Amino acid sequence: MMLPRWTTYPALATVAVLLLTAVPKPVPTRPASGAAAKVMAGEDATSHPRLVVLGIDGLDPEILAGVIARHPEGMKNFSALIADGGGVLSLGTSTPPQSPVAWSNFITGRNPGGHGVFDFIHRSTATYSPIPSTVTESAAGHVSLPGSYRFPTSSGGDSNRTGRAFWTVLGEAGVPADVWRMPINFPVEPGKGWSFPGMMTPAVDSAYGLPTFYTSDPKPEHLGEEKVIALTVVRGVARSTILGPENAFKDPEEGHAHAERSRAPVDFYVDEEAGAVAIIVEGAPPLVMEAGAWSDFVPVSFSMLPLGMSDMAGIVRFYVRSITPELEIYASPVNVDPRAPIQPVSAPEGASAELADLIGLYYTQGMAEDVNGLKDHMLTDAEFMSQAALVYEERGRMLDVALEHFMDREDGGLLFFYYSSVDLSMHMMWRHADTQHPYHDTELAATDSSDWSGRAGSTWSDVIDDLYLRMDPVLGKVRERIGLDTSIMVMSDHGFAPYRRKFALNTWLLENGYLVLKEDFKRELPEDDAAYAPVFIQAAVDWSKTRAYGMGFNGLYINQAGRESEGIVSSDDTGPLLLEIKAKLEALRDTDGTTVVLHADLASEVYSGERLGEAPNILVGYNEGYGNSDEASLGRVPHAVLSDNRGGTFNGSHLMAPEVVQGTLLANFPIILEDPRLEDLTLSILQHYGVAPEPNMDGRAAFK
Repeated sequence: MMLPRWTTYPALATVAVLLLTAVPKPVPTRPASGAAAKVMAGEDATSHPRLVVLGIDGLDPEILAGVIARHPEGMKNFSALIADGGGVLSLGTSTPPQSPVAWSNFITGRNPGGHGVFDFIHRSTATYSPIPSTVTESAAGHVSLPGSYRFPTSSGGDSNRTGRAFWTVLGEAGVPADVWRMPINFPVEPGKGWSFPGMMTPAVDSAYGLPTFYTSDPKPEHLGEEKVIALTVVRGVARSTILGPENAFKDPEEGHAHAERSRAPVDFYVDEEAGAVAIIVEGAPPLVMEAGAWSDFVPVSFSMLPLGMSDMAGIVRFYVRSITPELEIYASPVNVDPRAPIQPVSAPEGASAELADLIGLYYTQGMAEDVNGLKDHMLTDAEFMSQAALVYEERGRMLDVALEHFMDREDGGLLFFYYSSVDLSMHMMWRHADTQHPYHDTELAATDSSDWSGRAGSTWSDVIDDLYLRMDPVLGKVRERIGLDTSIMVMSDHGFAPYRRKFALNTWLLENGYLVLKEDFKRELPEDDAAYAPVFIQAAVDWSKTRAYGMGFNGLYINQAGRESEGIVSSDDTGPLLLEIKAKLEALRDTDGTTVVLHADLASEVYSGERLGEAPNILVGYNEGYGNSDEASLGRVPHAVLSDNRGGTFNGSHLMAPEVVQGTLLANFPIILEDPRLEDLTLSILQHYGVAPEPNMDGRAAFK
């Protein structure tokens, strides 16, 4: 039903909304039948063996062993799987151990020199500016229309990864494979089965998704931020808009690089007496919410052309932080509506809508846990974890559907299912469990955290244990639904470690004479300095004198002639320069004598493949506790080379030397390699189904 924009008093609006609020749709369940019934009865006979791969991002072998030892009753399913197989194995991760790189290794069975994904962040050789590593961006063409509108004739967004996905190879051989929330699977790669993309799938408005914070009392640190929207409440009503994507049909205004954002109306009706707010999004069922409540997803439509000729469908969910004395409401990034996606978010394309019919609207953006909301102070730690709990619960509903779909299939095959909860939450919450972390708050760590953990008596100091404990019933559900004789493998892309000290690679390069700033630029000052201004290398660096620069979390590039647009280092000089920088980085010590960089690897020595020439020249492998700062990773030049990690985006990390953060491998069948790597699993999965590996794969046989 289309609702008009309300103009009534708040109390009347509240009553009306209560009558209209939609009831969430339950997940359908049914008794096991067909193939599922045969499995439960021990009579499974399929044309292809069944294999379930549970991918848990960031699961660390040492941490896992510790949690099992401390909580044997709560980790019974992991203990049972370990007993069925060969124990907890370390799984060799990628160089560098970043999720886009590691999962690309697993997807293709190739190293980064072959698949071309080297970091979260790559750089443009033309402008030296940061660009996504996983997606190629092509400039859109336009045809001019009357007025200020234009028609986009092309759009960017092809995958930058080389190499075919293993489930595509399986599908071509007739082997069905369902792949749920696989990272680095956007645009979606099809196979013989369902495929849903995960990490790096964009939201409607951006690659990683940008939340919005509505407030009647904006703080000084929020002034000027596009997605912090000041509200004016008049007689209990505040009118505003939801910001959508850039309107590609509009020409940018003079002096602006980008077109204006599309907008959709949203109204807030405050009933102070009832302690509630009614949220009205045009065309969506209305919401009535109290402080501390999360909404379900509601649809939102962005009009790009007049008369609804080009509407873009999204979904958004709200969190009400407070109603009085100030109105404060968080809105999630606008996700792609799976029922009418602007670009497919499943293969086959209709599977996303079918899933929405079964479990309701769901997060389609890749990183569903909103780390940007926490980083930008739109969510507190507790609010972030409550949002992460919603993602975890949603993932459980998906798993129910995935298992039912998989077990009902008569011809067996593979099921891959991915969980992000451990990784993203440990990134943001590590400090609470780490008493040595500079950002640790002893008083906060001792406070109750049972609201999100669901475990009586838990405190914030238990956050890592609780994240692991929440994965045990997930494994238990899988074991119960598929039968004990079905092959199960649990794997992670990397492990985890503390991130206590920030190293600014570009600042180190500046101080050592490899990077030179223009005369009118100085390195950026601390943020608490009144004169603070970010210094980005693309604008501040004198490229005629600069020999090396950093971009990405682990990447160092030579300003190479013939490759970079303003490169000055000849091919003859590149080799000696690399060895010089490598030696200096490996000799670097912190003020207490601790080694900062365990090893600086030359790409030519650790990578092979046709895309080796695109790689960073050096992969910086940091020691435990260290990492490149967020600022330097985006191409900035911070004030200090080394500093404590206080209040940064991440306080736990894995962006270090690979041996510091090895992944985890468990299975209920023998693993024949003592040192398995991600690429080995890819080749082994193909061989498990009698499918020949791709000729350029790097893996070895890890199981039969």
